[in-house]
Amino acid sequence: MKLLQTTALTKKFGNHTAVDRISLTINQGKMVALLGPNGAGKSTTINMLIGVLQPTSGQIIFGENSTNIRNYRSKIGVVFQNSVLDSKLTVKDNVMLRAKMYSQSGNVQALVDKFELNSIWKQKYASLSGGQKRRVDIARALISGPKLLFLDEPSTGLDIQTRTKIWEILDQLRKETGLTIVFTTHYLEESQNADYIYIIDQGKLIAEDTVAGLQKKYTKNILQLTYTTGETKMMELANKDEAIKILSEQAADINDFEYRPGTMDDVFMNLTGKEIR
Repeated sequence: MKLLQTTALTKKFGNHTAVDRISLTINQGKMVALLGPNGAGKSTTINMLIGVLQPTSGQIIFGENSTNIRNYRSKIGVVFQNSVLDSKLTVKDNVMLRAKMYSQSGNVQALVDKFELNSIWKQKYASLSGGQKRRVDIARALISGPKLLFLDEPSTGLDIQTRTKIWEILDQLRKETGLTIVFTTHYLEESQNADYIYIIDQGKLIAEDTVAGLQKKYTKNILQLTYTTGETKMMELANKDEAIKILSEQAADINDFEYRPGTMDDVFMNLTGKEIR
């Protein structure tokens, strides 16, 4: 079921078009990634969807009706790139102040447990590590029991253990509550678990599909052979069956091989280029 849609969503800053007629469909219970280089328009798009920015033109449709942010603000949770929590307050105070804003805040203890906040509950937010702060940020965003959670580069700067833990918790919440997640990330391996991906560059939507669909369209699988003579050869293949056939036919002459399927890194680079932005 469609939860959130945009039609020709556009944002201009003077003569600069930051987001150019982007149309998205976010289905309920799905995890959707918005990918793109720095300055592509990802954060601007999210900021329009959460009401921080007013679109220049285009429609936002929540559920079945064309709407604006005021009509669905209570149904979303947001975690920004930079935290909005009060650094002078404790974790408890930051969380409970948020909880008092909502009548359905009975899930506070469950979130404290899920995100393992008990050990830092009475610490000031400013004293926390980056990973601890991010766990608090996400737990706080979920207090209202939102249908849709926006995460703008939630794992930037976090170690692999914390990143893995956060995504495990979020995946569990999706299964338990039907939570819908829209996220941006520069760690492209995180997008491998997305149900659907939109790739934005220079304000335009340049590709969309499932992970498998994007990999099929925009990558090749790589087979590298090392022969008994010491010669090496690299080739691009359409699928693993081709690799198996080549390995079988040339087995007597091959000393070693490496097979690598196309990845989301390959998709991203092939679509947006290799130059630094």
